[in-house]
Amino acid sequence: MEMSDLIEKEETLKEHNEHKVDKLALVLSSGFLMAFVILALVDAKLLSSIVNGGFSWSAKFFGAYWQFLLLATFAIGIGLSWGRTGSVILGNLEKPEMSTFQWVSIILCTLLAGGGVFWAAGEPIAHFVSPPPLYGAEADVFQKAVNALSQSFMHWGFLAWAILGTLTAIVLMHLHYDKGLPLKPRTLLYPVFGDKVIYGAFGSIVDAFCIIAVAAGTIGPIGFLGLQISYALNKLFGITDDFTTQMSIVIFAIIIYTISALSGLTRGIQILSRWNIILAIGLMFFIFIFGPTAFIVDAYIQGVGTSIQNFLPMATFRGDTGWLSWWTVFFWGWFLGYGPLMAIFIARISRGRSIRMLIIAVSIFAPLITMFWFTIVGGAGLSFEITQPGVISEAFKGFNLPASLLAITQSLPLPLITSILFLILTTVFIVTTGDSMTYTISVVVSGSTEPSPYLRTFWGILMGALAIVLISIGSGGISALQSFIVITAVPVSLILLPALWTAPQIAVKMADAQGLR
Repeated sequence: MEMSDLIEKEETLKEHNEHKVDKLALVLSSGFLMAFVILALVDAKLLSSIVNGGFSWSAKFFGAYWQFLLLATFAIGIGLSWGRTGSVILGNLEKPEMSTFQWVSIILCTLLAGGGVFWAAGEPIAHFVSPPPLYGAEADVFQKAVNALSQSFMHWGFLAWAILGTLTAIVLMHLHYDKGLPLKPRTLLYPVFGDKVIYGAFGSIVDAFCIIAVAAGTIGPIGFLGLQISYALNKLFGITDDFTTQMSIVIFAIIIYTISALSGLTRGIQILSRWNIILAIGLMFFIFIFGPTAFIVDAYIQGVGTSIQNFLPMATFRGDTGWLSWWTVFFWGWFLGYGPLMAIFIARISRGRSIRMLIIAVSIFAPLITMFWFTIVGGAGLSFEITQPGVISEAFKGFNLPASLLAITQSLPLPLITSILFLILTTVFIVTTGDSMTYTISVVVSGSTEPSPYLRTFWGILMGALAIVLISIGSGGISALQSFIVITAVPVSLILLPALWTAPQIAVKMADAQGLR
């Protein structure tokens, strides 16, 4: 469908899409997730076999496409931030609804999530112990550490952040706030399919795919929160590391993020995000000052430089597809699964911001902060490992992410207090993600930016309950769900594709409409 046709349609769409629960999307998404968990309980081996087969197929046939999609999304977004399109104001609102600090805090807490704490500790040491194939063996231990950080920066940096809400957010903000289309994933396909995707089953199926992907991506971290915090409490205080402890942790998280979601965007999530960012900044300063300061500074500067120097080689690397499947492609699948609903969330909180501000905040500023965070946590761990070989790597054996984090915090001054603060940070990160995704899924299902409290409660409890059921059968249940995320990214990545050309077209038309020359 031509963009000129798109501009002409407004009022009928506004009437159709407000405050209408999409029962088909609700049944398909929640029913599929419950069926997944039931199969995990009935025959975990069969589920594992199906998921592993789907994972391998997805990585083999879509891995290269995903690499192109993320790279193109980042490059086009940077291009739009330059020139007159960068000055376009989004969301049909002259002034932003919240302060820049609050806005950036919510973005960081929601997108970085709890994974950014445990992976910040675990991924750099993983690449240090087993160097990525692009870099290979390195005799100089400092350069080896820099290479490990550089590879971690690729997975959690510019490309990962860009796919979570730049081009797609531009498309959604224009079509929703200016043209009255629903704030749903299906709207991303409107420039291609027109009314066919807005009305009827096709759009509901599109929305259901995206809900399943993001719910799976949220249930996994919620479940891992129970496993990881339980492990840490056992090591620190001798509390029994069993299902009861794990379940209690998840129930606590459910209560917090459901209450927060019910309080709305202007209260709960802003409060959680603001205090969590303050805690994260405090921990960064503490480690920076009392940890290996010189190593952190040198590793960050050289790590960022190395990642920029090798940006294209890392982004387009296809030399070892086995390694790619378990690292880059896995992460790309995870982030792609979040893409449509994160774009909706960013669209909801970014009204009144310019395209330039949106792109810089999400594609540049947030990744650089993430890289510094990885250097503070993982870089400190690498420094301790170089000084005392085995202190971090032995704890990490068996891909034990919480053990690697504890090994790092136990190597710092005030180890007990530092460890507890990191556990609090991780918990609030994941609670914030649960909060934002509960809200956003409810927006998609209801068609309203102020969804019913009952709907928010339903999704909050459902995701937490499914996480509890999965951890009841051991970490294998959560691991299967994590691998399943890569499979769900296949249809979601196709939904994200049109934004590569529709976002630039919309940006140019909005620049004309706003008189930007």
